[in-house]
Amino acid sequence: MKEKNVIMIASVFPPEPVVSAIIAGDVANELSKRYNVTVLCPKSSRPLGFKFDKDMETEAEKPYKRITLDSYVFPESKLIGRFIEILSMGKHAVKYLKEHHKEVDLIYNAPWPLFGRYMVALTARKYNIPYITPVQDLYPEALLAKIPKWKWFQWLVLKLLSPFDRVTLRNAAKVYTISDKMKTYLMKTRGMDEDRFVVVRHWQNEEMFIKYHEEHYVTARNAGSFTFMYCGNIGPLAGIELVIDAFVKANIADTRLIIAGSGSAKEGLQKRAMLYPETDIQFMEVPNGKVPEIQDKADMMVLPIKKGFSASSIPSKLPAYMLSAKPVIACVDCDSDTAISITEGKCGWAIEPENIDQLVDSFNKAVKMDKNELMEMGQNGLKYAMANFSRKNNFPKLCKVYEDILENS
Repeated sequence: MKEKNVIMIASVFPPEPVVSAIIAGDVANELSKRYNVTVLCPKSSRPLGFKFDKDMETEAEKPYKRITLDSYVFPESKLIGRFIEILSMGKHAVKYLKEHHKEVDLIYNAPWPLFGRYMVALTARKYNIPYITPVQDLYPEALLAKIPKWKWFQWLVLKLLSPFDRVTLRNAAKVYTISDKMKTYLMKTRGMDEDRFVVVRHWQNEEMFIKYHEEHYVTARNAGSFTFMYCGNIGPLAGIELVIDAFVKANIADTRLIIAGSGSAKEGLQKRAMLYPETDIQFMEVPNGKVPEIQDKADMMVLPIKKGFSASSIPSKLPAYMLSAKPVIACVDCDSDTAISITEGKCGWAIEPENIDQLVDSFNKAVKMDKNELMEMGQNGLKYAMANFSRKNNFPKLCKVYEDILENS
């Protein structure tokens, strides 16, 4: 008989194809084997533009109970709409907790940051319920990319908003982060001890990539035009504008750039690409479960991140690129875990962020490489990802965190 009850409050959850949703779904399924799990999540909306089928959210056969909150949803990258969405989900989650707090043994505190998690943290503290909070992006720091770059204004935003995150993290039973650099940064800026953290790297389900590799011969050089590809969420921090501008500037014959995915910045990028009708820039949807197939069209993957936003985490795109056995050009901070992983994995090049000339040079270098060299880099990345970014090696570590708290409470 299952006696312990877990409430998972998740801002994204399957069928949303983003990695945070997939990880939350994995945890819900695994914990349901031993505990009663209830998932609170809003209507599926991420990434912006992704087409959800009517029956995608049906959970009749799932081992957990799913409650779709009647909260406001706003997937666009606009501050006012997002702020209302954050408060709305937090309000609905808190209402549920107040009504069922006597039945709750553990909370997965992952509504939208900052205020949603803060609201849940205060409620959990009031009723003495332990909770785990994941930190995959740093807030309020990530907001700096969306506000004016006046130093005094950005300083003021951090000064006013940081206390909300500090309260949320300091009251957590465990804070789950995705890199050692992120843990170190949070320890310093939030004033926390190391034993409050657990580091588990983002993973991809290697099984679907392995299956694709077994059914298709994956090459590092496809027939036709040499293809550079970005595949993932098309958001404001990605810096894909740089990739488009560098590709146009490189002007290499018989090449194409594919931007695959959905997100709030997609429409603007499509308008930008239309300014260069003689350049082969294509946009492509990525249906759920089709990442290996889409990425197999590439000869070289491209991973741009705006300066200052890759320092303490590894974007989930990188493991997917590596598991597809494709070499990678990453435009990231040189001391970031992303740059270190690419260097250690010997699967591509890490160049300075927002440096168009270096990216142009990298495009030219890639096209001139022997196909066997490209193949070797791709295989190096695959081996590195299997050792460091696989579900098999990371998922059990995260589940143990939940189980330790539940069994000792």
